[in-house]
Amino acid sequence: MNTPTLMIQGTTSDAGKSTLVAGLCRILYRKGIGVVPFKPQNMALNSAVTIDGGEIGRAQAVQAHACGLPAHTDMNPILLKPTSDKNAQVIVHGKAITQLEADEYHDYKKVAMNAVLTSYKRLSDSYDAIVVEGAGSPAEINLRDNDIANMGFAEAVDCPVIIVADIDRGGVFAHLIGTLALLSETEQTRVKGFVINRFRGDLGLLQSGLDWLEKETKKPVLGVLPYIQGLHLEAEDALPISYDTSNSFSNKKLRIIVPALPRISNHTDFDLLRLHPDIEFQFIGPDQSIPSADLIILPGSKSVIADLNWLKSQGWEDEIFRHLRYGGKVMGICGGYQMLGNFIHDPLGIEGSVGIAKGLGLLDIETNLHAEKQLENIDGYLTFEQAAISGYEIHAGQTIGPGLDRPVLTIGKRKDGAISPDNKVLGCYTHGFFNSSEASAAMFKWAGLKDPILFDYEKLQEQEINRLADTIEEHLDIEPLFEILELDELEAV
Repeated sequence: MNTPTLMIQGTTSDAGKSTLVAGLCRILYRKGIGVVPFKPQNMALNSAVTIDGGEIGRAQAVQAHACGLPAHTDMNPILLKPTSDKNAQVIVHGKAITQLEADEYHDYKKVAMNAVLTSYKRLSDSYDAIVVEGAGSPAEINLRDNDIANMGFAEAVDCPVIIVADIDRGGVFAHLIGTLALLSETEQTRVKGFVINRFRGDLGLLQSGLDWLEKETKKPVLGVLPYIQGLHLEAEDALPISYDTSNSFSNKKLRIIVPALPRISNHTDFDLLRLHPDIEFQFIGPDQSIPSADLIILPGSKSVIADLNWLKSQGWEDEIFRHLRYGGKVMGICGGYQMLGNFIHDPLGIEGSVGIAKGLGLLDIETNLHAEKQLENIDGYLTFEQAAISGYEIHAGQTIGPGLDRPVLTIGKRKDGAISPDNKVLGCYTHGFFNSSEASAAMFKWAGLKDPILFDYEKLQEQEINRLADTIEEHLDIEPLFEILELDELEAV
């Protein structure tokens, strides 16, 4: 008998696939079932370092946490990280293999499917149940040939599918009917029901539509999930819908801004800043005016040189120098750290053309980009205050220079980062910097905030996953899901 497997597909991107999978994983985990998440193919610039030393999509790391598991490369065997509008780095089983254009990757899918099925088999041998997340929509006609992300995978492993749609955007019945109509007959049979996500208002007013949908499709609506106000799960990829957060600069104690680079990566670094009661936080998009701030943070980037050139074209270089003259502080993380140095060398054309880019010159360092990535989960201490920090490194390149004599972190026997002699600028490779309450408090003090509130981000993550699971259990018909998964024979603890 195959390991019970359920695949969640969506009518669109951001329909709620990632959150539904995370919530279902936590529900099954709380019932004592050995459940594991799986996403055959993900395209995202937010990633996580795994226990086996690879890299997967951030959403799968969140789902792994919901299952009480460390993230593993088998949970997301194919990760595509866009480097331009037409190219993406291809990561297979956690390791960067090549960089391909879209049409080249289309031909590569047969190889990718072998990696997907290998990972699925290993998970099947180790867990009681697998909850799978699709990608985008299964009804993308131009992507259906050799599909590995949606119905192509479901057909290959013969698993049932539930389709989720976002009613908050409108057109939910058209989305569901249209998606179903564009599937083949065998794929339509594979769909066992629908979930409607992000509903606001009186459910009674929706009932006639639900009745019509079930009659028209002969498939059940398994539940209508409400819009969960303020739910926070780390994002799979996209920035918040608005660059500006709900925090407008008013009476909060510390003001932080981050440029929304075209290829910004791992922007989940700033989730705590968006939520912290002491912090006014804002992403600044293209052509937006730059407000005064206490701290400017340059984020990670998948295309550091291209994003550095974009930064300069937007006038940020002059703004950063002016910010420093007026007493502000500047921080760089990963690619942003590399930008703070004197030069970035790309002798192999890792990011496109072979060349050298002049950095901002705020730290006495320079970086040589290499094909091999540094992938590591880290635990260490800040050098300027004995504050513990846990995070991870994902970067291509080696940084050298006299500036490293004033490091930011001590990680075992090695150091990370650099602090300028005037103590106004620092940078490091460590992602997840602010998720450690001691380290974030120390950073806020460095930036000028006295007596910052200690904010337990890890506790918040756990609370939010449980809140999501509670909401799904209340509004979704769980018993049919167990029947679909054939989990009725498993004993829940």
